[in-house]
Formats: sequence, C-alpha cells, structure tokens
Amino acid sequence: MSKVLLVGTPNSGKTALFNRLTGLNHRVANYPGITVDLSIGQLAKLPDRELVDFPGTYSLRPISEEERIAVAHFADALGDPEVEHVLCVVDATRLEKSLFFCLQVVRECRRSGKRITVLANMGDILARHSLKVDAPGLAENIGAPVLVVSARTGMGLAEVLDQLASSTLDEMAVAADEEPMLLAQDDESADSALYEEAHRLAERFGAPADQLLLIQSRLDRFFLGSLSGGLAFSLIMLVLFQSIFTWSAPAMDAVERVVTGLGRWILPFLDQGILRDFTADAIFSGIGAFLVFVPQIFVLTFVIGLLEDSGYLARAALICHKPLRFFGLSGKSFIPMLSGVACAIPAIYAARSIESPRARFLTYLVIPLMPCSARLPVYTLLIAIFIPRETALGGLVGWQGLTLFCVYGLGMVCGLLVAGVVNRISTGEAQMPFMMELPAYRMPALVPIARKSLQRAKHFVTKAGLVILSVTIVVWVLGYFPNQGADLGASWLGTIGKWIEPVFQPLGLDWRYGVAIVSAFLAREVFVGTLGTIMGIEGAEDNILPLVEQIQASALPLGSGLALLVFFAIALQCVSTVAILAREANSWRLAGRMVVAYLCIAWLAAWATFQITAML
Repeated sequence: MSKVLLVGTPNSGKTALFNRLTGLNHRVANYPGITVDLSIGQLAKLPDRELVDFPGTYSLRPISEEERIAVAHFADALGDPEVEHVLCVVDATRLEKSLFFCLQVVRECRRSGKRITVLANMGDILARHSLKVDAPGLAENIGAPVLVVSARTGMGLAEVLDQLASSTLDEMAVAADEEPMLLAQDDESADSALYEEAHRLAERFGAPADQLLLIQSRLDRFFLGSLSGGLAFSLIMLVLFQSIFTWSAPAMDAVERVVTGLGRWILPFLDQGILRDFTADAIFSGIGAFLVFVPQIFVLTFVIGLLEDSGYLARAALICHKPLRFFGLSGKSFIPMLSGVACAIPAIYAARSIESPRARFLTYLVIPLMPCSARLPVYTLLIAIFIPRETALGGLVGWQGLTLFCVYGLGMVCGLLVAGVVNRISTGEAQMPFMMELPAYRMPALVPIARKSLQRAKHFVTKAGLVILSVTIVVWVLGYFPNQGADLGASWLGTIGKWIEPVFQPLGLDWRYGVAIVSAFLAREVFVGTLGTIMGIEGAEDNILPLVEQIQASALPLGSGLALLVFFAIALQCVSTVAILAREANSWRLAGRMVVAYLCIAWLAAWATFQITAML
C-alpha cells in the first residue's frame, strides 16, 4: 500500500485535514502541540493509500521532543519507496510563519524524488474577509502545486484527492537538475536564506492580513491585559466548573430517574433469589450509580473544547507562564495541565511539546495531581452529599459548582507545591526561553465539539464500564456470600474489609469505604460503583435509592467526607497513568516513587483534614 505524508507547522490544521481525508476523529484544537505522535489512516476515497499525520514542527532542525519525533520519522519516510506523495500544510492566514518550514520540505522532497503538494489551509477564513492567496504565483516560485483548502468546510479537498490520484508528476514540478538556486545550496547556508525567501514570498503572494490582525489585537488587549486578563482567566475557569453542575444537572436527574425507574419496573418480574439480588445490588445500585455522572464528563469535555477551538487556551498559557515559572514550570506546562483535567494520559503525551527537559520533568510530577474526569464522579458524589443544590448572586453562582472549583484548585495547588519543592531541592539546566505561537481567534465549531464530547463520554463509559462491571461482580460475590447478603459484616467482603479498616479508621471511615478506596486503584471511578454495590447489598431489595441518599442515610461525618475529597485529590491511583509515566519518562523508578509519595501525602493530608474538622 502506498503512503502519503501529511506535514506542516503547529496549529496549521493538519489533524483537521487528516480527519476530513480519512473519516477518522483524532483530537483537534486551536493551539500548538496537539499531535505529539504519528497518526495513520486510510484515505476515505483512495483506500489503496495510507495518510500519515506527523507532529507539527517549525523547522527540520528540531528543538522539542515532538519536533524530534516529526523530523526523525520524516527523514526515514523520505527514503521509504512506498511513500509517493507529501502534503505540506501551511496556514493561509499567516503564510510567512509556515513558509520557512514549507521551503525546507520542498527542498528535501526534491532531493528524495518525492512529489509534494502545498495545502494553504484556512481558506474559509480568507473568503469570509474577502481576502485571497495568489496560489498560482506562489506555486510557480516554490516549484510545487499550491491548493487553497479549508479543513473546516471541506473546500478544495476534491482537488487534493485529484492530485493524490494522479500518477504523473505535475507539470509545474521542477526537475532535480533544474532546482532553484536557493534549494540547491547546502543546509547551513540555505536555512538563513530561506527565512528571507519566506518573508518575500509571503509579502508578494500572501493575503494582506491587516484586518485579521486588527481584530486579534483588540481581543488580545483585553484577554492579555495585566488586570483584565487575570480577571477574565479567573472568570472563565469559574464558569468551567460551574457548568459541570448547572448544565449537566437536568441530564443527571434524567439518567437517575431512568435507572431507578427501570430497576423498580424489572425487579418484580424476577423471582426471589440470587438473580434478583444480583440485578438489584450489582446492576442498578453499582453500575447505575456510575452512569448518573456520565453527563458531567460530556459537559467538561465540551467546555474545554470551546476554549481550545476559540484560540483562548494559548492565551491562558501565556498568562500562566509567569506564575508557573516561579515553580520551575513553563507556560507550555499549562496545556498538559489543563488536558489533565480531562485525562492524565493524553496530558502526559502533550508534555512532549515542552522544550526544556527540566520543565517537562516537573510537568510529569504535576499532571497526576490534576483533577481528571475519573475523579469527577467521586467529587460530585461527595459534594452532592454535603453541599445543597442552592445558588447565590441571583443564580449565577451555585454552591456545588463553587465547591468543585475549590476542590479542583486544591489539586492544582498541590501540584504546584510539589513542583516548587522539587525545583528548589534539585539541580538542573536553566530554563529555556518561553516562546509560544498565539493562534487566531475563531468561532468554535459547535457540532464537531459536541460530537467529540459524545465520543469522549462514550469512551469513558466503555473503558471504565468494563472495569466497573468486573469489580462490581467481584465485590457483589464477596459481599453476598456465604450468608446471601443477610449480614454484610460477616461476609467474605466484610472479613477482607476489616483487615484493611485500621488504615482508614483514623480518617473516620469504616471498612466499606476502605474497600471502595482499594478497588479504586484499578480506576478511580470504580469507587462509586463499588460503594453503590455495597450500599445496595445493605439496603432494602425492592427500594432502589440513589447512592447520594443512601450515604446521607448512613450519616457519613462531614470530616470523613472532606478527608475523602482530599485523599482522592492527591493520591495517584490510576494504573494506566503510572504505566504511561514510566514509558514517557523512561523510568519505572520515578513512577513507583510518585505512587508511594503521593499516597503518603494523600493519607497525611486527609488525616489532618479530618482532625481539623473534628476540632472545629
């Protein structure tokens, strides 16, 4: 099968084009550094060809880890006889930024005898502002076809497929012995000249971007202002966490009514016995308790998607650079940290975009403390138990959302403190200069963001659901036998739980919560399903109550609830995260030390929280 390479500068729209051409749904966002590994897919309308998406890079002389990946694989791919075509993506609205890399790629493709087509993306934005790129003139000067396209609308993609389907070199292509003088020089002397050539070509053939720059500068004066920028950042983060409760509340209530209603309708049809007990305790009390929180995963992913697609996320990284630098981190650390709010695994991959090895190492330490979506069901369960669903300031601020904002802030503060302490006590190289491209502001594409949020929620259910179902079955069997659930404390589960109870008793938690915490080491969200199953075995078989009401009826002390929140905010319990950390940092010792250290810190902080609450 022949291959087509897709290369370009960061934030030029490569991955969006990749999705359009292959029909896949890889992650797309409006800030640099999203693609940190190779993505491969078959072209939807040319199934005999594979499209390979490379991480974005500004030059063939790499600086960051993601650029090293791109350049190393690109060099190898040019020597692959199966590679027949290269698509180089440039940002049509910022042509000068992309042309230096584009000219380098054209040079290497000429040397390797590979066909190349340049795709000037963002054509829809140019059309909206009555601007255009002189594609024929640019093509004639660089010696490669240039097509104006739009990954968002699909404009020009039919011409791209026609180019790929063509088996003969384009007439405009320059033969190897007729290369322009600039492309025939050796690398060292050519690269400096390429900068000047990129500027000249952009001035002559690019779109006059004065109107686009004027709009962006006005917005940046507000979002990057010393006072207005900080206030806007705080407000946006507060809205993010408020929305998790307010926007998802109707859907959560609907899911809860469906689960409880379905359980009360099905159970009367089942005969008394083990099947009925399993259905009530494990399925509706265990799995049902977990499903109630899925709408919050959708809302969290959707709001973060809005921030990414609008172009604000890169500004937030710039705002955060100065305070993060105090802790040894970089402004680029903010993007993996915010990605960690959704999931720690892609956040660890995103840390490859940090050029400084020291800042990247410190970012690895911080990411597991970011409040990921797996913690969200635990947080919202405990907040719903103790915090009433009331609002203030005319309904603008909800107490539950404000509490969640504080809990998320706790994880972030702990991460910064860990990074700051390690940065102070260890030695290493000085910080590299912070440079980050600020993408253009864009209106978020709501339909693709909503589709990706649904996929994220579905992935969360399918990935965590299998683990939760497996753990729920094991917990139910251990809790149901040998006395058929008549006395949970005398069951096999109760016996095991009482062995580990001394570890959690200083936090005011009995063995039931200890079992749920231990099971959460497979996946944090398992805590909810395990606790729901245990409460279901203890409860009345025909009265399926929401887990929040069952825990409220058990009179869990406030101090214990706060201790649980603190423990889950700090403890490193995700097996997948540990494995990815070890691989990316190339050190199982580092990953193991982080697990032990964070568990010890989590227990001590939870114990202190319980004691202080008890005194107050």
